[in-house]
Amino acid sequence: MTNSDEKAMVSRVTGIGGRKASFLENATLRMQIEDIGGMIPVFCNVQDRRQINAHWVPWFRPNSEKPYKDAEDGHFWKSDILYNIAGNFPCAPNFGPGHIMNGLTMPAHGWTANLKWTYKKSGLDEGCGAAWVLTEMESPDAAMPLSFKKIDALVPGQSVHYSALSIRNSGGGDTEICCAFHNTLGPPFLEPGCFISAAADTWMTPPPGGEFDETTRLALGAEFPALSKAPLSFGGKTDISVVPSPIGYTDFATGVIPRTARLGWSAVVNPDLKLAYISFFPGPASIADAAGEDEVILYFNDLWMQYGGRPFTPWAPWDGGPDLTYCLGAENSVGAWAYGLDYARSLRRILGSPTTVTIPAGGEKTLYYGCLFAPYEKKILDSGIVGIDMEESELVCKSATEFWKFDADPGFGIIRRIREGLR
Repeated sequence: MTNSDEKAMVSRVTGIGGRKASFLENATLRMQIEDIGGMIPVFCNVQDRRQINAHWVPWFRPNSEKPYKDAEDGHFWKSDILYNIAGNFPCAPNFGPGHIMNGLTMPAHGWTANLKWTYKKSGLDEGCGAAWVLTEMESPDAAMPLSFKKIDALVPGQSVHYSALSIRNSGGGDTEICCAFHNTLGPPFLEPGCFISAAADTWMTPPPGGEFDETTRLALGAEFPALSKAPLSFGGKTDISVVPSPIGYTDFATGVIPRTARLGWSAVVNPDLKLAYISFFPGPASIADAAGEDEVILYFNDLWMQYGGRPFTPWAPWDGGPDLTYCLGAENSVGAWAYGLDYARSLRRILGSPTTVTIPAGGEKTLYYGCLFAPYEKKILDSGIVGIDMEESELVCKSATEFWKFDADPGFGIIRRIREGLR
């Protein structure tokens, strides 16, 4: 239950490299949301003096205040998103590599992950004391006239970051887009022996022809029923639900969330630290609700397993050098693996679920998304999470034999109310 003395706070800060950011905190969670790309490098669980950061901060992330310039920096970083990438960030209208689509230049993971979000205002909710911040972004290309509005919030007594990402189409025609949150975990939270789980009931690796052709240990274009039965390219199977040490491979797999699921989710548990990182969002079945038609539904869990398979910059210090990058993308999307918007539009569906969402002409849709990072007790979740149910004010996480409840708002009632108040 929420302690009435607990508070949430929000402030504006300047982070490493001179990056302007919003800083939100309550008694158990501290986080930094940068204006550039909405990057969240800091996502810390707080327990007395101990603060554990869940999010990936790349070793190659520059600390200077010099902005990316392709002529000077492209040979090493390859793109501006890799110059600033860290932790979690929103991806729209693209999910995947940069490409040219109908004459429109689409950067890797879309404008929301690359451009600067404009800080508008922040405050405290009068009802529950939640700290919130509002940022906005406009499309840089009139050929796709989208505008983006994002509300981020922390609630007292909950170790959860809530987001409401609204996408408005001011054009005269419907627009198909991809949309995702790119949750990327790194040390000290991520370590060998962590357990990965998700709502998906069927998985598939990307087909040949993409960025993982030369880095994967998994069979490409293969369908499998569970993370514990992932097929290897050289025969046999492996269990990708258990995080290994750096093994010299970089893999990707997409899982389809059941259409009957009212809650979508993915989770990573560290049994040594007794910490669980859980992303959750309205599932495919929630679209039957009255508000569902105005919402973005994520149909896929995505795993980007960056365990040392990229011997080229910026993952390695030089082309042909050792890949020094160890992280895990526990992402959630409507997209086609991470092959980009143009590919997703042409493919239409994966495993029966749509790879794009349509923003109607003159209309708007909103994605509601939560990230929980919190401790559990005893050994209840030590072997991972096999299922998550939602109650009015709790996430109920089931292990093979027990369950653990986290304080949360899985119906997103609080951030829905904050969004309505800011319209």
